[in-house]
Amino acid sequence: MNLYSLTIHELGEKLRRKEVSSTELTESVLKRIEDTDERLHSYITLCRESALAEANTADARLRANGPHGPLLGIPIALKDIFVTQGIRTTCASRILDNFVPPYDGTVVKKLKQSGAVIVGKTNMDEFAMGSSTENSSFATTRNPWNTDCVPGGSSGGSAAAVAADQCIASLGTDTGGSIRQPSACCGIVGLKPTYGRVSRFGVIAFASSLDQVGPMTKDVTDCALLLEAIAGFDPSDSTSLNVPVPSYAADLKKAPKGLRVGIPREYFIPGIQPEVDKSVREAIQVLAKGGIEVVEISLPHTEYAVPAYYIIATAEASSNLARYDGMKYGYRHPAVDLTQTYTKTREHGFGPEVKRRIMLGTYALSSGYYEAYYLKAQKVRRLIKKDFDEAFQKCDVLVTPTAPTTAFKIGEKTADPLQMYLSDIFTISTNLAGLPALSLPCGFDSRGLPIGMQIIGKPLDESTILQVACAYEQATDRHKKKPEL
Repeated sequence: MNLYSLTIHELGEKLRRKEVSSTELTESVLKRIEDTDERLHSYITLCRESALAEANTADARLRANGPHGPLLGIPIALKDIFVTQGIRTTCASRILDNFVPPYDGTVVKKLKQSGAVIVGKTNMDEFAMGSSTENSSFATTRNPWNTDCVPGGSSGGSAAAVAADQCIASLGTDTGGSIRQPSACCGIVGLKPTYGRVSRFGVIAFASSLDQVGPMTKDVTDCALLLEAIAGFDPSDSTSLNVPVPSYAADLKKAPKGLRVGIPREYFIPGIQPEVDKSVREAIQVLAKGGIEVVEISLPHTEYAVPAYYIIATAEASSNLARYDGMKYGYRHPAVDLTQTYTKTREHGFGPEVKRRIMLGTYALSSGYYEAYYLKAQKVRRLIKKDFDEAFQKCDVLVTPTAPTTAFKIGEKTADPLQMYLSDIFTISTNLAGLPALSLPCGFDSRGLPIGMQIIGKPLDESTILQVACAYEQATDRHKKKPEL
């Protein structure tokens, strides 16, 4: 079996037993990228030299036989939204085309301290604004299961890289589903933690009250291991939660029997792809046979989640993206005066989707419209959170489809932004409520494209989500199937 096709926990055993070196493993992954990325375009920047140097350092630590964690020597990819010292960080935007940060973000520091090998920066929708990775300024990433289809977004490059074995695991960010929806499209495991569980320091901001960092992996055990490595309090992030980090991987051994799973009726709606509906319902029956009680619940304000999200997210984006003016860093367009510098830099530096969201957000925040739009959206957000609070009095986790359809064709929805926005209809609510949620594969449609099931948990209860996901994974073989490239 090729080294690049194994998981973190499988490779950790091989590295500890000296059956393989981190250098051999990293070279295997780099060769896999070389052989496949011309078709997939998962990466924006490849870190060949620094990755091999980090692998060499990891091998020295392994030879020393000192204490080390499960990520030592493991090749990890990063969505190109994470600030990385000395490595180009573009956020898939022309406005940051040549930006090389002078520091590492907190999660990048944690990965490096754990001995992980950073192999490259993955493609994404520009400034994380999109559901298909078609909004990248550099290339459209393609789905490894069918290269005519999108990989989802905005963390589409990370999802495609994990699915195609172009890395052992990856990190993404999730503002309205940007980890979970591409994970569903590419047949991998992706987790959005509780808001504040993982530091956002050194993550280029889209919508600050919604953004969250999370793992994208080949199976649930890897997801637990990677989450454990990056979670925890960070004084550099004012929204970081100062609470202990559980041993997520150890907690997987606990049987989830006796738990109650809530099925929200609002998530099984007309218009959902029938194969998605069928696969998720069958997955729920697998959980029920394993000793988990299934109850129907209601989240009555779900229908308002998409409009509320697209007011709040665009308003925050309008504020956050005001810093890109061509003055301190990034692209600067030639101009005759200051005003023209601002306008031309933003005109040529931002893509059409980013401009659309800046304009929507600026409008929502403008005088005379703030109360009608932004303030009302925040009130709706509170009602959505209240729905979840009441649901969790009756159950321990919720199970839903991750997305209403499997991966769609490239170009299919680019002419209709609203249809694109509806791709995240089942994932947006958890960002508004700040809840943890995980997507894992639960089947395939008639075209052989993966279907994702979403498990939503109580605040800071990632352990229970992972236990339920692990129970389902162990009862099936969905996660073992790989795309043929």
